[in-house]
Amino acid sequence: MSFQLDVWQEAQDDIVDAALWYSGRSPGLELQFLSRVDECLAHLETQPARFPIVHGDAQRALLARFPYGLFFIIDEPFVRVVACMHARHDPEGWQDRLGTDR
Repeated sequence: MSFQLDVWQEAQDDIVDAALWYSGRSPGLELQFLSRVDECLAHLETQPARFPIVHGDAQRALLARFPYGLFFIIDEPFVRVVACMHARHDPEGWQDRLGTDR
């Protein structure tokens, strides 16, 4: 089964913020980061259940090479990506997003 991605605006903003941060560190690093995000999103479209549950119904898919994770919920036929957060950030920021209606 293939799922449809619903990347919330807050998650899109998280991704852009992280890419901008990486762009200031090394030329082209932001493109590598965005490539890993795309790879991870592709896995969510096809195999979202393989990732661990980390809070309530929310799951986390870690990015390769970067200390970030995509936090999402499965709401068939959708995978709703609610956040892209650094592994050391306080989880309450993205957890609060789960209480909002979309």
